[in-house]
Amino acid sequence: MNNYKMTIQYDGGRYKGWQRLGNSDNTIQGKIENVLTELVGENVEIIGCSRTDAGVHALAQIANFKTDKNLTESEVMNYLNRYLPQDISVVEVTLVPERFHARYNAKDKTYLYKIWNEHYTHPFMRKYSMHVEQELDIARMRRACQYFIGKHDFTAFSNAKSKKKSMVREIYSINIEETDGFIQIRVRGDGFLYNMVRKIVGTLIEVGLGEIDAENIPSILDSKERIQTGRMADAAGLYLEKIDF
Repeated sequence: MNNYKMTIQYDGGRYKGWQRLGNSDNTIQGKIENVLTELVGENVEIIGCSRTDAGVHALAQIANFKTDKNLTESEVMNYLNRYLPQDISVVEVTLVPERFHARYNAKDKTYLYKIWNEHYTHPFMRKYSMHVEQELDIARMRRACQYFIGKHDFTAFSNAKSKKKSMVREIYSINIEETDGFIQIRVRGDGFLYNMVRKIVGTLIEVGLGEIDAENIPSILDSKERIQTGRMADAAGLYLEKIDF
């Protein structure tokens, strides 16, 4: 049995997320599986490392699939890029040991969030960032970041659709950088709940606007009440940036 690992980039703007849905074929997983099924002549199921939400992008999603058919890495990669929509690209295909599992073998993930923080819109990035017109206080936001670091129950920062047995996740780091009008927030952790990064970023935005005190983050976490968190940041600004194994 051959096991192929794929590194995938996509613009998630017009898709209903990564995960295949029974009532729609408009998902990243569905599009890739359809092409692979044509390639190998049998139904193919791919395993993605992260189930990105509708509208979320990826710079380096990792997935794997298995088949008895003997194909070279370049054959798989070239076929996928020939028949996939132009907003999905496979940038690398590697033959890996049969036991490799894209989701279970991942050690940590990094998400990048882009905020355009000017009073005017950015014509070319409006679909790939969140526009916040009011000036954000970066010092306040950085102070708030420290309260997320470590292991916490992130129920308050998840969506009601989250059905995980444990809501505890560990955040390793949150870094904020300012570059030419953009505020870039990188969140690295061992895993993330449904909508968790967008809820964290939304809360950081409200801290930056002075609507939430940074020092209130611990009590929000302890409350486990979703109503206590700030707005949920737009999907357009979120990117799955890196996965480490």
